[in-house]
Amino acid sequence: MASLLRSSLSFAAFDASSAEASSQFFWKPLEPPKIGNLPLNLVRTSNARLRIRGSVEEKHTPARKASKEPFRLTREEEGQVLDPFQELEYRFKRFKRKNYVENLVDYQNLAERQSPKFMVIACADSRVCPSNILGFQPGESFTVRNVANLVPPFQHGASETSAALEFAVNSLEVENILIVGHSRCGGIQALMSMKDNADSRSFIKDWVSIGKSARLSTKAAAGNLSFEMQCRHCEKESINGSLLNLLTYPWIEKRVSEGTLSLHGGYYDFIDCTFEKWTLVYREGLEGGSKYAIKNRALWS
Repeated sequence: MASLLRSSLSFAAFDASSAEASSQFFWKPLEPPKIGNLPLNLVRTSNARLRIRGSVEEKHTPARKASKEPFRLTREEEGQVLDPFQELEYRFKRFKRKNYVENLVDYQNLAERQSPKFMVIACADSRVCPSNILGFQPGESFTVRNVANLVPPFQHGASETSAALEFAVNSLEVENILIVGHSRCGGIQALMSMKDNADSRSFIKDWVSIGKSARLSTKAAAGNLSFEMQCRHCEKESINGSLLNLLTYPWIEKRVSEGTLSLHGGYYDFIDCTFEKWTLVYREGLEGGSKYAIKNRALWS
C-alpha cells in the first residue's frame, strides 16, 4: 500500500590571551623550587592558578562560555582527559538560568500536566533532534525515537513505539502524529542491504525488516539507480509505509475517521537543511477508488 503514496510524492576553546600571558613567565629551573618541604609545581591552567603538589586544594570550576566546538565524550587538553559531564553540568545550569527560571510559571504548569498537540516519531540518529530542528518547546511534543523512525503494524505486538502511540492517542489525545525521516539514515541503509530470505540474529535487521514493503517498492521503482539514490527513495517510502501502519491501530483509525487526529510525514535533509512535509488523507471514496491520498505537500528551505 505504501507504493500508493510514493512521493513524486564541548568544551570552551583555549584562551589564547591567557596562554600568551602565561608564556611570559615560562622558565625552567634546574630543580623544582620548594615551599617548606613541599615541591612547587607551576602548572599552566585556564585560570592561571599555582598548585602545590601534595597540598589539599579547594575544588574550583572556572566560569566559561559555551563552546562552539563539536561535543565529544572526552577531550584531551594539556595532557588531561576532561570529564564530559562537566560540559553537561554547564549546559544544565545554563538551561536552568536562561530557560527554567525565566519561564518559571510555564514549567510549574507543566509539572502538573502535559497536553501536547503533537506526537513525533523520529529516528534515534544523533543528528536528527526534532526539538532542535522544528523548535518544539517543553510540553509541545510527545516524542518517541527508534532506529529508522519505523512504526510497526498493530499485529506486531508490544514495542516502545506502540506503547507510546497508545498513551499519546488515548491518554494525551494528541491532534497530530508526525513521522520524521531523514537523509543518510543508517537504518534504511541496513534495510536496503539485507539479502532476500536472509536468516539473521541481529536486533537491527529484525527491527528494520518492518520496512520490507518499502524496500520492495523501492526496488521496483528505483532499482536501476545507485544504492545511495535507492536509500534516499526508501527513506521517504518507509515514512509512507509507517503512516499506513498507524491506521492498523484501531484507536488511531477511529480518530482519523472522526477527524480528531491527523497523520503527517516529514523528511529532514541535513545535507542541504531542507524539510519536506505532507499529510495523509484517509477516507472512503477518494479519486480512483483508493482510501488514501497525500495533501498539503510543502518544502521548507
